[in-house]
Amino acid sequence: MPLYEFRCRTCDSTFDERRPMAEANAPATCPQGHDNAVRMLSVFASVGGGSAQAMPAAPSGGGCCGGGCCS
Repeated sequence: MPLYEFRCRTCDSTFDERRPMAEANAPATCPQGHDNAVRMLSVFASVGGGSAQAMPAAPSGGGCCGGGCCS
């Protein structure tokens, strides 16, 4: 089950809730009991065992903005 981050509009506290994806936008109640919490956009980052050489090279040139076709 995904973990969603919420912020309470009343007390400005942030908290997490684990819930099914089907209930991602369901109303949430903060730990202080306020009913007007909103879901925040969470950013996921992974730092791990791969090396930079394992990453494919970024394409160069071509495309509209890379190839100069935009005017």
